[in-house]
Amino acid sequence: MNSFAIVCLDDDPLVVEKLNQDLAAFADLFDIYNAYSINDANEVLTDIAAKNQRVAMVICDNELGNDRGVNFLVSLDQYPASKQARSVLLNDMPQLDVIMQAVNEGRLHYCLTKPWKPQELKQVLIKELTHFVLKHPDEDWLKYSQLLDHRRILNAHIERQMSRFRSGFIQHSHTLDDTTLATQVIDALHDFFASNDETRACRSYRANHILTQEGEANNFLWFITSGEVALYKKDEHGCRHEVVRAGPGHLVGGMSFISGETSFSTGVTLCGTDVIKLDRELFNKVMNSRSELLPLFTNLLMRNFNRRLKGSIQTEMRLQQTLKSLDEAYHQLIDKEKMAMLGQLVAGVAHELNNPVSAILRGSDTLKQTIGSITKTTLSPENQDRGNDIMQQAMLSRPLSTSEARQRAKQLTEVLGNRQLARKAVQMGIDDNDHIRDWLLPQKGKLPEVLAEWENYYQMGNFLRSINVCAQRIADLVKSLKSYARQDDESVHSIDIHEGLEDTLVIFENKLKRHKLIKDYSPLPPLHCQPIALQQVWTNLISNALDAVDEPGQIQVTTRQVTVDGPTNQAIEVVVEDNGKGIPQEQQDKIFELNFTTKREGNFGLGIGLSVCQQIIHQHNGSIRVESKPGLFTRMIVTLPLGEALKESL
Repeated sequence: MNSFAIVCLDDDPLVVEKLNQDLAAFADLFDIYNAYSINDANEVLTDIAAKNQRVAMVICDNELGNDRGVNFLVSLDQYPASKQARSVLLNDMPQLDVIMQAVNEGRLHYCLTKPWKPQELKQVLIKELTHFVLKHPDEDWLKYSQLLDHRRILNAHIERQMSRFRSGFIQHSHTLDDTTLATQVIDALHDFFASNDETRACRSYRANHILTQEGEANNFLWFITSGEVALYKKDEHGCRHEVVRAGPGHLVGGMSFISGETSFSTGVTLCGTDVIKLDRELFNKVMNSRSELLPLFTNLLMRNFNRRLKGSIQTEMRLQQTLKSLDEAYHQLIDKEKMAMLGQLVAGVAHELNNPVSAILRGSDTLKQTIGSITKTTLSPENQDRGNDIMQQAMLSRPLSTSEARQRAKQLTEVLGNRQLARKAVQMGIDDNDHIRDWLLPQKGKLPEVLAEWENYYQMGNFLRSINVCAQRIADLVKSLKSYARQDDESVHSIDIHEGLEDTLVIFENKLKRHKLIKDYSPLPPLHCQPIALQQVWTNLISNALDAVDEPGQIQVTTRQVTVDGPTNQAIEVVVEDNGKGIPQEQQDKIFELNFTTKREGNFGLGIGLSVCQQIIHQHNGSIRVESKPGLFTRMIVTLPLGEALKESL
């Protein structure tokens, strides 16, 4: 018995048999269950739960006697075994109202039109089952890699292993003192080379032997096991100065070896010195064969870098160079965080674009067929005009709820005497008294043929409406992303601050839709500012709020005009508040410090976002402060002064 199951539901045994044939390749890793009615399916779900299995996929026909399969898909969340199941709906023909209902209910992942192509079904299964399996970290993902999406599963497996490695690194290596840590690394290396030292990695040098040369490429990493090495740096006049000494347990050439850059200093042995010399190929060989060395080496390398930094700031020259390097690194980190944030935003927007693009493609394919049917119509001119009215109305209307459509169809069935015709009339919105009297009853004898023709007009209008809505959605997303991604403009503009806030909220819509968003905007005068710089502030604040809340959370964006330092000094306040875990009082004074982050494990954060925000706000002569109560809320308050003085200061 497998951990996961696939449920096939159709009242036609031939369809179920065809599904079983197409699912044969998946049967080794997923148990296949068949059901021929809603009652059968409910019993199957109960049986699966009793076996402690979970439903990975439900393939369900839409028309099941008097019921709709989409209603069954909506009810899947009521069963613990099928709560996370992926779903595929089968239709005899594209039915936009059914598809839209399932999408609105959040319970449809794919729709197939009968008869389907086996290859199409296989691609859907691979994609959706991969998504499902990766939602279960307790499973052995690799056993599914040959059947499902190999690359996605392998990448996820590697990321999970790296996460475990990082956890092990944090939990174990930091408890060792410097001497013990260095001894463990060196002993492990000696043990490795004891019977495998063809490259003479273990070496002894006399005094004045040069290990690294400043400004030249370095392809080696040197572990000092005994003796001493001095590192020298030239100043602008070419005079050599000793900047640090390295003894047993220290590393030489670490920075240039890891980064591939030229050596920062010249390393010279001061006496007889024993070393372990590794090139990149040998280093990789050792680390791959001794996985326990990697966290130890990483910690040792970081400690060596830390000692090097502490020693170097003893001289004025090194202090100045360090400050310059830190400033450059700071700006690089700002660029990296902005690019990483942009990458996350692009991924979210790409996800949001997928649904409208898919709807447009489906609609265009159906329109090709529908247009042909309309041009060959046998309707009378009067009925053709009525068909055009139906099409125009469909372009403006919204799909009915299932319950309302069923109730109206039941009432109309009593008039027409045919339930199927009543359903079509309700769907097209011609079931009111006037339409019944003037359109339906006078041609009752040929009504089935007329309604079939009118349905083509309805489908065309419905798909045109869908295409228009989806195209507008795409335009809004692209506009907002373009606004964020364009290059920084250092000039000052007078803008409505709400425009930048709205563009930022649109970019985050993929995440915000899982939470409650409250916008409390007050009428505000134009603000003189750098719009792109401020949009980076809003992006960081909203991103932090999203990371702080659990689903479903609440995020509120408030704007208001306030008075500061006297009645004539007016300012704008922008408040971003979340109901997340909050920030302890002892951390609130640190959140604007460089490299400090409160983000939980698994959330991206370099610890520079709020530092950048504070810098941008200060450039606008404004202020940013935090109010928070652990377990209740966090409120970030940005105050920006109004007036022409700001324009001159920038």
